[in-house]
Amino acid sequence: MSRIIRLSVTLCCLLALILLSVACGEDKKEEVPVEKAKQVSKVIAMLKAGNTRFIEGISNHPHINLGRLIQSGKESQGDHAYATVITCSDSRVPVELIFDAGVMDIFVVRVAGNVCDVDEIGSIEYGLAHVNTPVLVVLGHTQCGAVTAVTHAVHGTGHALERNIPPLVDNIAPAVRRAISKYPELLGNSIIPNAIEENVWQGIEDLFMNSPATRNLVKSGSVKVVGAIYDVGTGKIEWLPDAKVDYILKTVEANPARAMNAMASEDH
Repeated sequence: MSRIIRLSVTLCCLLALILLSVACGEDKKEEVPVEKAKQVSKVIAMLKAGNTRFIEGISNHPHINLGRLIQSGKESQGDHAYATVITCSDSRVPVELIFDAGVMDIFVVRVAGNVCDVDEIGSIEYGLAHVNTPVLVVLGHTQCGAVTAVTHAVHGTGHALERNIPPLVDNIAPAVRRAISKYPELLGNSIIPNAIEENVWQGIEDLFMNSPATRNLVKSGSVKVVGAIYDVGTGKIEWLPDAKVDYILKTVEANPARAMNAMASEDH
């Protein structure tokens, strides 16, 4: 009888260990970053830490192995991605590398000049509202060819462009003109770095003006929008002031021309 009791106890202990291992998340599911990285401050800290590792040449190169690919085939990116990033198509801006991130970590939108027009805004809305990333980074970069081309056009020194490029980069023109107005002492190409920063702010303004869904997510505290500029020569990211994003949102909220219907069905 005592042997039966001892066997029962052993089986119970084994069952408890199995249940405990399941409760702990099997293989911890490769540690979904900061519990899906819902806390904005932690996500931004992760991005900054990743960029620091990249600059210092000590990248971890996470989530680029076969196991991650197998996960990708079975799991939703919404269970893993912790940031949406819109940036330029420039080959010198490899998004996952500069943040030391991997597969399913960042929802990336790329377009020449990191402009926020209809397609880009729709992609951002998907990243924020459906992939559920709590942070959006609007990332410009130094030596941006799109901003340079528009600056030359505004100065009257531009060259002929293929038919589809002007409507692609026309969102940049207000940023260039604003930079020229703010810094009249800067002549020629010397205004381009300032225009690159203004273009980040212009992208955020265009996003807020045309995406009530994004505005609502930001106002509710579910999403934080940040501006940044990547230096293609050093790998370092300059993070722009949060206060400017807040100011742009407040200004847009007071603008009667802003889009009001968050859902497509509301327009019909």
